[in-house]
Amino acid sequence: MQDFDELHPDTLAIRAGTLRTEFGEHSDAMYLTSSFCVGSAEEASLKFTNQIPGHIYSRFTNPTVEAFETRLAALEGAERAVATASGMSAILALGMAHLKAGDHVVASNGLFGATIQMFNTYFTRFGVEVSYAAPTDPAAWATAVRPNTKLFFLETPSNPLTEVADIAAIAEVAHANGALLAVDNCFCTPILQQPLKLGADFVVHSATKYLDGQGRVLGGAVVGSKALLEPVYLFLRTAGPSLSPFNAWVLLKGMETLPIRMRAHCDNALKLAQWLQEQGQVERVFYPGLSSHPQHALAARQQKGGGGIVSFEVKGGREAAWRVVDAVQLISRTANLGDVRSTITHPASTTHGRITPEARAAAGIREGLIRISVGLEDIDDLIADLQRGLN
Repeated sequence: MQDFDELHPDTLAIRAGTLRTEFGEHSDAMYLTSSFCVGSAEEASLKFTNQIPGHIYSRFTNPTVEAFETRLAALEGAERAVATASGMSAILALGMAHLKAGDHVVASNGLFGATIQMFNTYFTRFGVEVSYAAPTDPAAWATAVRPNTKLFFLETPSNPLTEVADIAAIAEVAHANGALLAVDNCFCTPILQQPLKLGADFVVHSATKYLDGQGRVLGGAVVGSKALLEPVYLFLRTAGPSLSPFNAWVLLKGMETLPIRMRAHCDNALKLAQWLQEQGQVERVFYPGLSSHPQHALAARQQKGGGGIVSFEVKGGREAAWRVVDAVQLISRTANLGDVRSTITHPASTTHGRITPEARAAAGIREGLIRISVGLEDIDDLIADLQRGLN
């Protein structure tokens, strides 16, 4: 089945890229092999030179990985996806494929801490210049453009403040200045948001999060057009930050329930955010589904739900925030997100602890901030667990 245009996301998440062998198994086949045999020396030569299709070596060609790529591309409405070992290796592959010494990147100042580290520590080491702009201000992106700007990198909603960027407006700025736009779609997944349809050139995923949904394996992907993804694939073929066939199979299984999980995450997150707004110990709640969110109207247009991430500030700074984190008994204390199990973390000392205090301040990440990845437990149990810390 290759024609996905008329199918709905709930169907694509289950059926797109389905891989069966001659045995006709109902569940997707899994190819745990490092290499693939050929019938002759001539066949090997033709495959290695791309004159005929076929799998060669699992660093860059594997049927199970290809099935995952096909399913994700179908969900994003894209021509192609290239799978990687993690979300961060997807960002690395994108940068190595499309940037060179002397190029300039404009990135959102509301990015995951490791992404900022990637740009500031490693891309700059190879002569790439990086500057930052507020995700909610398209004019700031236009101001940040230089003659050598080649890439805009955006995360929306942002981590951890759930700031929502106008993808179409920022894409227009990028393209008017000859730059490409990449959007990290980790928080929304293609079920809630499809950046390519809003003008983005690339979508980046940490498949570790919602695509798996159960905190089992690592994975990542870059999604886009065939032409723009070919250099990403060639980097992967050479450097090898590849997704393993086993992880690809686990992700295929996780994606089968992605639509129903995302709707349930949104429902629970909204209820939790509404409850947090009523608590006297809470200074502010960050969730796009709340009418009080600064970009609520934009989120309602651009997304099909508020997502599963709720952040909030408590009175009393780091000491009070740590008390809340330490008091929970049900919610998992871990920085991972997108799991059916709810998780809690203190961003200033974990996910964003490696960036400078000045960068944290510019991104609005204060010491009293707590991030909850709202899972699929009963909402009353989650509320009761958080109440322990707030008391």
